[in-house]
Amino acid sequence: MNGALLVDKPTGPTSHDVVARARRALGERSIGHTGTLDPLASGLLVLLCGRATRLASLMSGAVKSYHATIRLGIETDTHDAAGVPQAIDGGIAPSAVDDAAVDEVIEAIRNQRQQMPPAFSAKKVGGVRAYKLARRNEKPELKAVDVCVYALDWTRPEAGVLHVTLTCSAGYYVRAMAQEIGRRLGCGAHLEALRRTRVGGFDVADAVPLDVVDREGTGAAARMLPMEALLPGLPSVTLTSAGETRARHGNVLGLSHVAAWQEAPSGQAIGKAGEPVRYQVYGADGSLLAIADATPQGLQPVIVLAAHE
Repeated sequence: MNGALLVDKPTGPTSHDVVARARRALGERSIGHTGTLDPLASGLLVLLCGRATRLASLMSGAVKSYHATIRLGIETDTHDAAGVPQAIDGGIAPSAVDDAAVDEVIEAIRNQRQQMPPAFSAKKVGGVRAYKLARRNEKPELKAVDVCVYALDWTRPEAGVLHVTLTCSAGYYVRAMAQEIGRRLGCGAHLEALRRTRVGGFDVADAVPLDVVDREGTGAAARMLPMEALLPGLPSVTLTSAGETRARHGNVLGLSHVAAWQEAPSGQAIGKAGEPVRYQVYGADGSLLAIADATPQGLQPVIVLAAHE
């Protein structure tokens, strides 16, 4: 079982709970995910199985999309509906907030390049998770992190509610955004509901509900995406027989070991500026053998996915 299973997580269980249930259902111990969803949230959770777990470091930074429901007029300590309501000094009523004010706040958030993580988060402070300090009524010394909001739109079906759709960088806290919207509007707010709709190139419409995975057991493995389908934004090479042997052992690959080159699809991101270009390394049979960095010496495998022969 080497690949990815797209799961539509319901509200209630943690991401760890989903992994545990998938392990039991599939009979596969080596399963992880590419980005946590809070218990309050539902939607797409990408589970990596078997040797595909080695791709987690590449896939966890994928751009993500959400539908969020933000309740105006109430702020909480966790910034979401699971938290304890907090007093708002001098707050105004949600009904007093006009659309022009919301537009102004949303535009400011679209242009943000840094965000302060919530106190109730998994960020580590001095080796301790911030939420553990917050639960002890200690204030974690957190630092703002670099983020990017690629798209952000809103509607207001009623005076006290905003429906927000957004696409953002990995590590973005939607509940922190909800709290900031409330503070900027002067009425307070918290995240009432959240659904993740996309992770990179994967859509929740293609995901299987968690209870179906429970019911199908090992049969759910038929729904798994192969490793070869997980990184479409990376260029690739196909190796010669000698190159395959070198790739399986993590040895650098020269031009003589490459049978064919395939550039990344137009418009697909292939890496961050300043970082080596990464390549998918394939065998002649079309199987994904490794992920390699382009270096002056050649293609250096950094993640070996194939077993030694």
